[in-house]
Amino acid sequence: MFYSSSSEVYGEPFEIPQNEKTTPLNSRLPYAIVKNVGEAFFKAYHKEYELDYTIFRFFNTYGPLQSNDFVMPRFMKLAMNDQPIPIYGKGNQTRSFCYIDDNVDTCLKALFENVYINDVLNIGNDNEISIIQLAKKIIKLTKSKSEIIFLPSLKEGDMNRRCPDISKMKALLGRDLISLEEGINKMIYHYNTYTIQKA
Repeated sequence: MFYSSSSEVYGEPFEIPQNEKTTPLNSRLPYAIVKNVGEAFFKAYHKEYELDYTIFRFFNTYGPLQSNDFVMPRFMKLAMNDQPIPIYGKGNQTRSFCYIDDNVDTCLKALFENVYINDVLNIGNDNEISIIQLAKKIIKLTKSKSEIIFLPSLKEGDMNRRCPDISKMKALLGRDLISLEEGINKMIYHYNTYTIQKA
């Protein structure tokens, strides 16, 4: 069984980068807790019934067909329409972004090469960037006239930092990951080619 978990299970991190084995799970929000329970279920089921599993902890995957609910397409579509880009707080919170091709290729290699059985695998990118830097990069690459506007910080759920240890992923993938700039440019091409919808 392959279980789609989330970086959210780490909660506010005790260490950076977040490692599958050494970083304590600090889940507090309902979504994160449910993912954590799912992981525990598979581990318990393996112990009781010997059902093999692999747990994927996904970190901020992005790509051209992603919903506007996520930061990358949201920022990009606003920028490509020269609309203001809202940021919660000062934008110093950091994330790392994994292009969809890297995500899918890693999952398929885990499947077909029969590796990381009864194990946990971070799937993400280890290049950390602040949200305000992300907004500025998108504005630059899209040649946008958008302005950045600042909103009050979220009361909860907006973790200060998130960046994975992807040593295991890199070893499995066997190639360089797609850079953030390359991934953004792929999305720009897609939106320009397939008619961007208003954000």
